[in-house]
Amino acid sequence: MVSVLSRFRVQPRAPALAQRWRLLCAALLWAAASAPALAFDLDSVTQLARGRAQHPYRAASAALPRALAALDYDQLRDVRWKPERALWRSAQLPFEAMFFHLGRTQSAPVQIHEVTPSGTRRLAYAPADFDYGKNRVTPGAWGDLGFAGFRLHYPLNSPQYKDELVVFQGASYFRALGAGQQYGLSARGLAIDTAGGAQEEFPRFTEFWLVRPAPDASVATVYALLDSPRATGAYRFDIRPGAQTVTTVHARVFLRAPGTGKPIATLGIAPLTSMFLFGENQPSPSDFRPEVHDSDGLMIATGEGEWLWRPLQNPLRALTTSFATTAPRGFGLMQRDRQWSSYEDAEARYERRPSAWVRPLGDWGAGRIELVQLHTPDETHDNIVAYWVPAQLPAPGQALEFAYELSWQGQVQQRPPGAWVVQSRRGLGYSRQTQADAPQQVQYVVDFDGPALAGLSDRARVQAVVSSDANARVLERLVYRNPANGQWRMTLRVQQIDRARPAELRAFLEHDNHAVSETWTHIVLPE
Repeated sequence: MVSVLSRFRVQPRAPALAQRWRLLCAALLWAAASAPALAFDLDSVTQLARGRAQHPYRAASAALPRALAALDYDQLRDVRWKPERALWRSAQLPFEAMFFHLGRTQSAPVQIHEVTPSGTRRLAYAPADFDYGKNRVTPGAWGDLGFAGFRLHYPLNSPQYKDELVVFQGASYFRALGAGQQYGLSARGLAIDTAGGAQEEFPRFTEFWLVRPAPDASVATVYALLDSPRATGAYRFDIRPGAQTVTTVHARVFLRAPGTGKPIATLGIAPLTSMFLFGENQPSPSDFRPEVHDSDGLMIATGEGEWLWRPLQNPLRALTTSFATTAPRGFGLMQRDRQWSSYEDAEARYERRPSAWVRPLGDWGAGRIELVQLHTPDETHDNIVAYWVPAQLPAPGQALEFAYELSWQGQVQQRPPGAWVVQSRRGLGYSRQTQADAPQQVQYVVDFDGPALAGLSDRARVQAVVSSDANARVLERLVYRNPANGQWRMTLRVQQIDRARPAELRAFLEHDNHAVSETWTHIVLPE
């Protein structure tokens, strides 16, 4: 303002005009000083993302001080943020933020800022904010390291205590909780070449902006800048805690110009990452627990009005399947089985793991929902990924804009309107089959429940509509009401023709020529 005003001269022969000009200048300077700072919003991050996309990717330095890099997993866990130093605690605001220390497993720093009505400020790393436990280190000599990530806290289960609500840490991963839930599956900002490419690329959230909440805030807002060798992105997360915490995501993704790497084969929108070790459809003969998984199935609401359910599996080799649709209504990795007796794990509490349901906001157009299932030898590795793939990629420099609601659901979760699969069991009961014939045959017992079935009489003509690909032959199908619980049970006996190749099955229940259930769609794995 001063540099602009200094270009004007007040002529001495017009004292009245000069006086009026001085008064105007004073008014303008006062207005500029008293006006609030320019608002920080998604457009602010979009400018940064668009600018970065015009230049080659520069990876963040992951060099750590020697003493810090030497800490093993357990030693690093002993380094904790001091709760009394939580951001916004002294102001007694409804949300609080705490931060994660860099270490061997998280060595690339992220920059974190606070957004206030008066502007933004960078939050600097300070050793005094951390408790280093039994570690003998001298963090004062490390300089401003940055952080590995952060978590937000909120009185989710009790007004007397602020529980962990959401965590952003590692690449573009984040996960949240609803009331009574325990951490399980994760979401990501973006997935690149999880399938179809030579090697998967993991974009990173490199900067965050935490919006200071109002004293009566019920929603926390976080902005993030995403960067990777072939893409950048601007993100806004609005996190509404509750019985099912809902994260509303608005994103703008930019692809870098050709020549910055191999063309992207698969761009995954709203990716979800989970773990499936074994379950009722793939039991373990050596584990005392009946099931071990964070999610038991992929649910899809297609744009054409069909509801699909694909039980998850732990294949010996990577398996990728997809479901083409236009304007999808939703998809999610779900933990439908909420009974403790299904898991019998007093520590992991898999029955408390949330389901994650993605509901697109606006028309996403044509594309496909892709499910990638990898082999995992144990429950410490995520091996399941699901995401949306748009039919067309944006041109470099052009924004791919999308928005969706991501609901972290517990006992009350998204269901199809009619009826749905309660459980899918694999295995043969007693039969008169010869031992030579049995290995070529597979039997599935699938239970359905829901309002479309609950009102039917035991004598209602409910049928199973079953189809398969060319590698399977359906030998027997049967539907009846289970007298033990009132649900409807479907049994299928299937012959897999070439056991070295997968076979696909589809089945749904029909009454009076109308579909009354979601479609159970299952892969018979190759051996």
